[in-house]
Amino acid sequence: MIPPEVIRTLVSAERILVATHIYPDGDAIGSQLALGIILRKMGKKVFLYGEEKVSHLYDFLPDCDLLELALPGATRFDCAVSVDCGDQFRLGGAADQLLKVHPFIMIDHHAGHKTFGDLHWVDPKRASTGEMIFDLARAMGVEITYDAAYCLYTAIVSDTGSFKYSSTTADTFRVAAELIGIGVKPAEVAGKLFDNFTFNRLQLLKLVLDSMEIHGNQQIALIRATREMFAETDTVPADTENFINYPRSLSSVKVAAFIKENREGIVSVSLRSKGNDYDVAQLAASFGGGGHRNAAGFKMRGMDTADVREKVLASLQVLVGN
Repeated sequence: MIPPEVIRTLVSAERILVATHIYPDGDAIGSQLALGIILRKMGKKVFLYGEEKVSHLYDFLPDCDLLELALPGATRFDCAVSVDCGDQFRLGGAADQLLKVHPFIMIDHHAGHKTFGDLHWVDPKRASTGEMIFDLARAMGVEITYDAAYCLYTAIVSDTGSFKYSSTTADTFRVAAELIGIGVKPAEVAGKLFDNFTFNRLQLLKLVLDSMEIHGNQQIALIRATREMFAETDTVPADTENFINYPRSLSSVKVAAFIKENREGIVSVSLRSKGNDYDVAQLAASFGGGGHRNAAGFKMRGMDTADVREKVLASLQVLVGN
C-alpha cells in the first residue's frame, strides 16, 4: 500500500528533486531516472541530483545525461524524493543539504533501512525499488513511456540478478511482463548490462579472481580489489559491478564477500548468500550497513583491505558455523 500522503505530495508539487544513494547500482539509477521521466510526464519540473556522473556501465539509460552534480538551495523545490536509499548517510556529502528540502519522501525496499526524511514508503517484500516506482506511476494514473519502462526494467533485472535471487516474486514478473509489453526488449537490456566488458575491465576481473580465497569447508569465498589493481588496469571501482557473482556462483559456496578499496581510507564490502539459511543483512548491520537477506553491504573507514578481510572472514565463519 502506497501511503496516500506520498501520492498527494507528488501530485501537488511543481518542483521536485529526485536523488538516490552514492555509487548507484542499476536499481538506484534506473529508479531515479524513471521517476524523473514519470514526473515530467505529469508536467513537473524535475531536478535529478547525483554526487558523481552516471557510471559508464549505465550510460545507455535514457536521460542519464540530465543528472546534475551541483545542488541548488532547498527553497528551489516543493519536495524531494530519495529512491533505493536505506540510510541518509548513503545520500553522500550533500545529505544535510538534501534533507533541508521538505517534505522529503523516502522510497525504498531494503529490509535494514534506517528511516529518515518526512514521508516514508518502505516495502522490504519488493525485489527492487523499480517495482515500487512502477506501481507509483500506476497509482498516480501516469502513462509509463518506453523510456521509463526501459529504466524500470533495467532496475528490476539488476537487483534480482536477472530474476535469480530469492527476492524475486510473482509480482516481480508481473511488472516485468508489463514493461516488456510496453516495448522493452529483454535481450537488449541484458546485453547492455552484462555483455559490457572493456579489455581493461576484463583485466581487472582477472586480478580480482586471482585474489579469491575459499574457507569454511568451501562454504565461504572472498575476493578483493585494491587501489593498486585499479591503477594497474586503468579502471575505477564502478568497473567491479557484479564481480561478487563469480565467487557466489561456486556450487559449494554459501556466502561470498567482495572487499573493495573505493578510495584511500574507505573500504566497501559486498555480501551475498544463497537460500534462506544465511542472513547477510544482519551481518552487514553489525558493521553499520544493511541490505537484504541474500545481498547486503557496508563500508569501513580508516582500515586497509587486509584488516577488513580479517574482520569479515571471522564474521562469516561465525555465520556459517565454522
